[in-house]
Amino acid sequence: MAQAEKQSYYYGTGRRKTAVARVKLIPGAGEIIVNGTPYEEFFPYPEHRRIILKPLLVTENMGKYNAVIKVEGGGISGQGGAISHGIARALLAADESLRTVLRQHGLLTRDSRAKERKKAGLRRARKAPQYTKR
Repeated sequence: MAQAEKQSYYYGTGRRKTAVARVKLIPGAGEIIVNGTPYEEFFPYPEHRRIILKPLLVTENMGKYNAVIKVEGGGISGQGGAISHGIARALLAADESLRTVLRQHGLLTRDSRAKERKKAGLRRARKAPQYTKR
């Protein structure tokens, strides 16, 4: 007990629209598990997979970490963005020198765009009923 125990994983929380992803990065062979299933099954579209892997690709950490991810809320696109944000934050916890690379690719900035609320007297957030002159 004289030696301090080394941390076994790095944690990051990612958010996008209404989706929240909790990411644990564990040193390993590069396996990514989302809600208990491999990410290839969870995200069938290549574009969503590319978004998820972007933080690992730009920092050249592909195959160095296993990721265990719990994601909830939102749709498939929002969840993909949340996972990307969470992986970027977890990589930052693992190695602070990656901040500039992640920042240059816009991976640390929370994308705050979300659906605007509906206003009274309108059909949607901004769509008004059709105007009739007579």
